[in-house]
Amino acid sequence: MKKILVLGGTRFFGKRLVELLIEDGFDITIATRGITPHPFGDKVQQIIVDRTDSEEFKTVFENTSWDVIFDNICYSPNEALTACKVFKGKTKKYIFTSTLSVYDGLLGKELTEEDFNPYTYKIRYGNSQDFPYGEGKRLAEAVFFKEATFPVVAVRFPIVLGLDDYTRRLHYHIECVIEGKPIQFINLDSRMSFISSDDAAKFLKFALLSDIEGPFNATSTGTVSMQELMDLIEKAVGKKANIVVEEDNESTSPFSLPDDWYMSQEKSMNAGFTCEPLLNWLPSLILDITKENN
Repeated sequence: MKKILVLGGTRFFGKRLVELLIEDGFDITIATRGITPHPFGDKVQQIIVDRTDSEEFKTVFENTSWDVIFDNICYSPNEALTACKVFKGKTKKYIFTSTLSVYDGLLGKELTEEDFNPYTYKIRYGNSQDFPYGEGKRLAEAVFFKEATFPVVAVRFPIVLGLDDYTRRLHYHIECVIEGKPIQFINLDSRMSFISSDDAAKFLKFALLSDIEGPFNATSTGTVSMQELMDLIEKAVGKKANIVVEEDNESTSPFSLPDDWYMSQEKSMNAGFTCEPLLNWLPSLILDITKENN
C-alpha cells in the first residue's frame, strides 16, 4: 500500500483527489493549517502545519517518509525550496499543482509545455506576497526542477470549474445574468481552456500511478469563446445577459482577456490521459449552478 502525503486536500479538486485515493485504499495523510474541517473522518490521518513557516515545516516532517507527495498549496519559490530540502531522501515522487498562469502574457495561440521552460528559468527567491500568482508558480516550478533530488511532475491546470469552486468565478457570471447586472468583456471572441474538478483530481491520480515526470498540461478537450460561454449561461438561466464590451472596469469578467488563452493537452494524451471534452460537462455544470441560485 502506497503511503501518500497530500499538502492541502480539504477543498475543491484537492478534496476530490483525496476521495479518489481513499476509494483505492491508499494510506493517506493530509497536511493543512487546520482551518478548514475535513470530511474524511478516520479514513485519513491529518498533520496540522503552517506551510509558510519553514522551521515548523521542517520539524513536523523531519522523521517522515512517503511514497508520493501531492503539493496543492505551494505558491512561491521559498516554499518550493523548503520542500526540496525537507523531503530530500523522503519521497519517491512529488506532484506539484501548477497552472496555465505560468504562460501569462502568451496569448493568441495554443500553448504547449515548451512555451515555458522551468529548467532554464532564472530563479529569484521570495514569498508568495512578493510575486504575482503566475510568477510565483513559474519560480516554484524552476526551483523544483533544479533543486529537487526526487522526481517531480508539475501539473499545469487551466481554470478549474466545479459546483463547489470556492473562487466562484463561473458562479459570478451566472449570478450576473440572473440578477440583470452588467458583465464586461474586452473581447467576446477570445477562447479559453478549462478543466472540471473531477478531471483535475483524476489527472493528479494518473500522475501518481504513471511514470511521468516534468511539466504536463492537463486541460479539457476543446475551448470555448466568451460569447459561447455567455450563450450557454443565457440558455440555462432563460434570460439575456447584460454584456458590455470595452476596457477593464469594476464589472469586468474574471475570464476577460484581449486574446485567446488556452493549452494543448497533446503531451498528456500521448502519456495516456485524455480529459473529458469541455462541452460534455460545462453545459450541465452551468445548469446545476443556475438551479442552485434559483
